[in-house]
Amino acid sequence: MSSTEPRRTALDAEHRALGATMTDFAGWDMPLRYASERDEHLAVRTRAGLFDLSHMGEITVTGPDAVRLLDHAVVGNVSTVKEGRARYTMICRADGGILDDLIVYRLGEREYLVVANASNAQAVLDALVERSAGFDAEVRDDRDAYALLAVQGPAAAGILAPLTDADLDGLRYYAGLTGTVAGAPALIARTGYTGEDGFELFVRPEHAVELWRALLAAGADAGLVPCGLSCRDTLRLEAGMPLYGNELSAELTPFDAGFGRVVKFEKEGDFVGREALAEAASRAESTPPRVLVGLVAEGRRVPRAGYAVVSGGEVVGEVTSGAPSPTLGKPIAMAYVDPAFAAPGTPGVGVDIRGSHEPYEVVALPFYTRAK
Repeated sequence: MSSTEPRRTALDAEHRALGATMTDFAGWDMPLRYASERDEHLAVRTRAGLFDLSHMGEITVTGPDAVRLLDHAVVGNVSTVKEGRARYTMICRADGGILDDLIVYRLGEREYLVVANASNAQAVLDALVERSAGFDAEVRDDRDAYALLAVQGPAAAGILAPLTDADLDGLRYYAGLTGTVAGAPALIARTGYTGEDGFELFVRPEHAVELWRALLAAGADAGLVPCGLSCRDTLRLEAGMPLYGNELSAELTPFDAGFGRVVKFEKEGDFVGREALAEAASRAESTPPRVLVGLVAEGRRVPRAGYAVVSGGEVVGEVTSGAPSPTLGKPIAMAYVDPAFAAPGTPGVGVDIRGSHEPYEVVALPFYTRAK
């Protein structure tokens, strides 16, 4: 295979057999949609959807100094993560710019699984390897060791329960445990990127097809459908979840992006970016940065990333993500706006869509919160 051709997941033949529209995403050939992305989106909101997320980047960190390395390498306090739990965090450059947002799972006393975004997996791996110097810890590229499937939606637990020996009722949000699913050894995590309850299943690639088929069969009566990346994006947008390359970038610090809470200055020892981030925190207090807000269209025109947010003929912000919302029935967007225009209901705010200033309502994020 040519090095320029996208990689294929272990489930590639399954996607094609189901008639998926495929797309190149971060160097992987991934399903964009199977039929209607709107129907897939609504299935996750009301029933359940099944995703192939095997393009995500898994990196294992082990050894006596594994936790000390991670506390040095990322901005969060990994040492407080208990075994069987997970934490959302970020890895930053020395200048404070965000390299990626991550989930770190603690699998054992000296073993952690770091899950990076597909587009940043190599950069995160390289950074962790570089930052491991002087620590008694191993950083291992495990991207080829896992296939990742996700079952998301209100029916997810009911679909998964008969297939696993794990106690799903006792599995809290942002927790993971080892067990079997449809006979396959798996790390079962109660995590996701849709705003719904759900599970992410890390398995060996050789078990992926069997597990995919078993989940589809088990969920048939519950309305489970296979879902592509397109509806995953609208689901995360409705849930107000940031996407690297849109809401997050190396040009922004966590404080610029409104995620200063993930930076833990109180943890022991130094960490990469500490000095720059302390300056960013101080700067944000004295001169508040633009605020990430939600925008809901009054009309039907859809804003896209990069479009200007305007008020009174002046540019006051920029759209980072936009799409029609199947749940709300109207276009929505996330945008960074000047603080004076960030309060919900701020009048006179619009989006410049090809020269036309379309009216939008400023709302608090998220647009959608699932019923508990």
